[in-house]
Amino acid sequence: MGNKKKKKKTQLPFRINILFFVVFLMFTVLILQLGVVQILNGEAFQEEIDRTVKDTTKIPVPRGKIYDSNHNVIVDNKPLYSITYTPAKGTQAEDRLEVAEKLSKYISMDDEKKYLDKLTERNKKEYWYLKNKEEADNRLSEKEAADLDNAEQYNTILDRITKDEISGFSKQELEVIAIKKELDKAYSLTPQIVKNDDVTAEEYAKVSEHLDVLPGVNATTDWNRDFPFGETINSLLGTITTQEQGILAEKEQYYLTRGYSRNDRVGKSGLEEYYEDVLRGTKEQIQYTTTKSGEVVGTETVVEGSRGKDLVLSIDMEFQEEVDKIVREELKAAVQSHPYDNKYLKDALAVVMNPQTGELLAVSGQTRDGNEYSNAAYKTLYDAHRPGSIVKGATVLAGLESGVISPGQRFNDSPIKISGTPKKGSYSSSIGVVDDQDALKRSSNVYMFYIALKMGGENRYPFPNGNKASFNTEAWQKMRNYFQQFGLGVKTGIDFPYESVGFEGDSMNRAGLLMDFAIGQYDTYTTMQLAQYVSTIANDGYRVRPHFLKEIREPSKSGKDLGSIYRSENTDILNRVQMDQSYIDRVQEGFRRVFQEPGGTGYGYYHSKDYNAVGKTGTAQNEVYKDGKKLAETENLSLVGYAPYDEPEMAFAIIAPDTGKGTSYKINHMIGTRILDAYFDLKEERDKEKNEEKE
Repeated sequence: MGNKKKKKKTQLPFRINILFFVVFLMFTVLILQLGVVQILNGEAFQEEIDRTVKDTTKIPVPRGKIYDSNHNVIVDNKPLYSITYTPAKGTQAEDRLEVAEKLSKYISMDDEKKYLDKLTERNKKEYWYLKNKEEADNRLSEKEAADLDNAEQYNTILDRITKDEISGFSKQELEVIAIKKELDKAYSLTPQIVKNDDVTAEEYAKVSEHLDVLPGVNATTDWNRDFPFGETINSLLGTITTQEQGILAEKEQYYLTRGYSRNDRVGKSGLEEYYEDVLRGTKEQIQYTTTKSGEVVGTETVVEGSRGKDLVLSIDMEFQEEVDKIVREELKAAVQSHPYDNKYLKDALAVVMNPQTGELLAVSGQTRDGNEYSNAAYKTLYDAHRPGSIVKGATVLAGLESGVISPGQRFNDSPIKISGTPKKGSYSSSIGVVDDQDALKRSSNVYMFYIALKMGGENRYPFPNGNKASFNTEAWQKMRNYFQQFGLGVKTGIDFPYESVGFEGDSMNRAGLLMDFAIGQYDTYTTMQLAQYVSTIANDGYRVRPHFLKEIREPSKSGKDLGSIYRSENTDILNRVQMDQSYIDRVQEGFRRVFQEPGGTGYGYYHSKDYNAVGKTGTAQNEVYKDGKKLAETENLSLVGYAPYDEPEMAFAIIAPDTGKGTSYKINHMIGTRILDAYFDLKEERDKEKNEEKE
């Protein structure tokens, strides 16, 4: 008995040991398996989890607003109803068709021009295929299918669907096709607008009530750009793409790498394009938790969205509207004054800026097509014209700084005849002997001719008529270098996506052409370049960058008032002309004489005004061509100036190309005087209001 008890006692620990050993083996296997999962397959499993469990979608937000310098809204966001579709992962064509058929009960897509007429043959064939899938698939034999990939098989089947089979759809079916066409554009977990700018309140309500049977569909609000001031400077404000267009194809990678979706609307022209990064805002980011089958089981907002920052422009819309009115009225008046002579007069352009800061106060372009007139402010940046005598300030300064003339040097204004070149003279035969300042006052062409000749190495005075002039072609670049210091022939640096630098004529070995250049009848410049040029003279030789932007503001929390200042636009001095200040003073005095002394070419229009304006008048011969054939010889009438003379606060440039030759209606002066009057009248009115508020 004693031995049996002892034997049992020795067997019990052995069984426990066996049990412990089995448990140990099991834990070892588990640990090894865990190691395999974490070390060998961990990354693959994590990718599977990330791919199937959590996805983040970005919801577009309204763009920033645009204000004028007085904080009037000039570009706003107009809210509107919107029907969107956000497909789950793994959604198939059959699923989208089912949604389209259900959605067609609650919204209408019967606008033929907008929806039905845009349906393609392929849209209709794809619909027919889904409704007749078995029959369609049988049109491709197994032997044919063996040699084709899936896409090729599908396209071959579509090709075999006849026109007769897709020609009898009812209007209701066509609307379903139109809806499905929009649904097909959607990317997984990315909202796609199905219908927005013409959704009725009834449609919005019906869709909202039936969201439970419309997977992926939502009834929400969207926005479109709104322009409270109408079309006045819309060509400068620019446009944005529609959601159908999405991001610009030519810049697709640029946008995609910056967090855009393909159906995002972006600025495609003007200030909307230039300040896209500011106006776009921060998208709301929503994280979706999904099953492996793509079913959404949870959502979480991980980034709160905020609309774009606001732009405050330097443009004064009250003044801008008045300038637009003036330019349009004077363009009409000029056309009507001599209908036959002015039949080629199509445009009138004007730029007003602060010469000390570069702030643009008004930019106007008016154009006509027959008797129809419209705004085309972009032409002040896009179109370049021969400027005429308004560039003579740069010519005199080039002569003084290069040393080919000295301050006060005098020449007799008598026509010059170079061998092989027509006789060249001034507009008047009674100018007589003038110095540099009176040459500006009386607009002497001959004085500028002698500067050009001397720049080219021809120093004979008076020039012996009929002789051949000595000429060094390096004078071309030398003269242009001086002009470019004022912004003539180079980019102004304006905050805009595009600006022309004008046309530079051939630098030929002909002194006569440089003489034409010296009086503004060879190279061409934009109105914006001319405004920068005269501003540089007004600003004692400092060339500042013209700009539309005054401030960038954070979006307002209330949605009514402007938010805090994010950034202010400072004055950007591009260069100081490499010319002695005393020479600039002489040109400034010459400009004063043009407007303020008897005999000045602008005296009759400006001498009686209180604001003490100064400037330079211009007329350039210009030819009109069509299909390489010269139709007529016309004139460009131009004007530049600034005021007041002592402390300039506004500078302007005006050009009206292709006016009637020798026309008596001086559109340049009519626009100039009215713009100056409007500016200083508005200033006086506002100063009076401020004083009354203080009292």
